[in-house]
Amino acid sequence: MNAQLPLVWRWPARQRLASFVAGPNAVALDLVTRVAAGDDRTWLFLAGPSGSGRSHLLVAACAAAQAEGRSAQYLPLARLGDDGVEAIRGCGGSDLLALDDFDAIAGHPAAEHALFDLYNRCRAEQTVLLFAASAPPTQLGIGLPDLESRLSACTQVVLKPLDEVERRSLVRDRARERGIELDEAALDWLFTRRKRDLATLFDLLERIDRAALAAKRRVTVPFLRSLVD
Repeated sequence: MNAQLPLVWRWPARQRLASFVAGPNAVALDLVTRVAAGDDRTWLFLAGPSGSGRSHLLVAACAAAQAEGRSAQYLPLARLGDDGVEAIRGCGGSDLLALDDFDAIAGHPAAEHALFDLYNRCRAEQTVLLFAASAPPTQLGIGLPDLESRLSACTQVVLKPLDEVERRSLVRDRARERGIELDEAALDWLFTRRKRDLATLFDLLERIDRAALAAKRRVTVPFLRSLVD
């Protein structure tokens, strides 16, 4: 991973605004949709726990912006490691910039100063910024007061995870899109034996799909157990 990552990122096909199940997050979806289309220049800070859809919304916003002929960059801060500071410094010059997993750099002076400079550059360049983290800016342990103040000035939206019924329905629907029928027993097994965040479950559906096609078998609990265990 390097400073060029935001320029070469390819948006995963499953992460689109149209495929985002809003549930309790309809306000967030509406705001992000308008920002991605260029109809709203509000800077947003999305805060929510793992599984609340914050990464989905940021990636989908970038994909939607590009579909409208606008330039977009996405920076997954948690994945950058030692290259984070250089990657932050290498961003800019786009219509939309999405910075995910802000938690990863909170409390790291060099990264915070680089982001503070980027924030000011984006203001001057009229780039719209989207941020995402597990909590609002004041709860992240940011060491640079000016940066915390600027992030707190963004429109803040708290995301909530889908409830159990909504998550099961979504996984069943995504499976059907792949031609996989998951009965209640199979869903029970997936939701009690595996990590239940949607990203992990969707990745597992891809494995199940390939394995079921290769084996020409129905997806049952014994089949899932043999595949996963």
